[in-house]
Amino acid sequence: MNILSRIYFGFINYSKEVQSELKKVTWPSKEMTIKYTLAVVALSFAMVVFLGGLDLVFSYLLNKYIL
Repeated sequence: MNILSRIYFGFINYSKEVQSELKKVTWPSKEMTIKYTLAVVALSFAMVVFLGGLDLVFSYLLNKYIL
């Protein structure tokens, strides 16, 4: 067998294994996906507000007392 046919059959075998494993996956429901997505967005927004606030405070302190 030449190298190209080995690569081709290897890819075919890999694709079949991936398809077989994906059938075993327990996918979350639509409601759970929405719930987790909203949790990630809310946490990301909270981190933006927190880090933005820290940046604002430290910028103020740096400009007022050091520069």
